Amino acid sequence: MSADINFIKSVLSLHDEMASNGFSLVYEGEFSHEVMKMFTSMAERDMEKSNEEKAVKRKVFHVMVECLQNMTKHSDDYDTDDRIGSGLFIVGKKDSVWNVITANKILNERIEELKSSIDHINSLTKEELNALYKKQIREGSLSDRGGAGLGLIDIARKTGRKLDYQFLPLEDKKNYFFLLKVKISSTKDNN
Repeated sequence: MSADINFIKSVLSLHDEMASNGFSLVYEGEFSHEVMKMFTSMAERDMEKSNEEKAVKRKVFHVMVECLQNMTKHSDDYDTDDRIGSGLFIVGKKDSVWNVITANKILNERIEELKSSIDHINSLTKEELNALYKKQIREGSLSDRGGAGLGLIDIARKTGRKLDYQFLPLEDKKNYFFLLKVKISSTKDNN
């Protein structure tokens, strides 16, 4: 009986911590097209409850979709037959800022290329991001998973913020978690 009470206390503590950080949607597991649709629908309802402006809703929705697609296509825990990736997805709002956080497994040998790409995106001005986006549309080639490298560029363009990321080592040292945190301001002066 006491084990059940401790478990309930742990769950309530986790719930309180998530609520205090503004996290309203948290999911860990496989990401299929159906799961993506479910999350975007749930987030849309969440934004309706908080009476967000249409422009903010569109921006949050767009970033969520890009992050989910990025995670689905580029996770190294990916099933090519089912086109399903695995990872962690968190959405929430705190202090007039929406946070979209994703984490997925990535092989150690892919870190340097991804880090270099994100650092390059983070170094660009708004105008340079727009030019890179247009160039990638014209000249970009598709990866074996169907990506053209537009997702991270587009997220930076839409939010007007630097991409916040980390690589966290897993026990096997061959894999890392690629953690991406995107902030979207719900006020006009903080974009």
